[in-house]
Amino acid sequence: MGDLAVNIVERALSLIRQPPVKPLIDIPQMSKLVDSMVRNCLDAFVKRDGQMARGVLLSDDAVDDLRDAIYEELVGFMKRDPSTISRSLDLIFVARNLERIADHATNIAEDVLFLAQGIDVRHHAESR
Repeated sequence: MGDLAVNIVERALSLIRQPPVKPLIDIPQMSKLVDSMVRNCLDAFVKRDGQMARGVLLSDDAVDDLRDAIYEELVGFMKRDPSTISRSLDLIFVARNLERIADHATNIAEDVLFLAQGIDVRHHAESR
């Protein structure tokens, strides 16, 4: 997760020197959701709380949906205005790295469910 966070910072440093492609509504929303997932998976681990871990698993789909929406919107910007390609790609990589952090939080939550309840939910073995 730390390496992914560094990748996000590197893209942010590039973006901060340029005009925005669009108002950043989806990425901050995605960031808050990912932050909540990381906090909750760690709390679930400390407390051995299967319900909290399940909540993290459910949040993963919302993060994936946000990533897809961000990709689609930014590809549209790039098609309409090629001058946005560099900035749009930076934002796509930010979204990708946030989604990967969410995946790591999901992996921890899956491990918590196995640890706390002996249930293996990896690879959607159990309906989330």
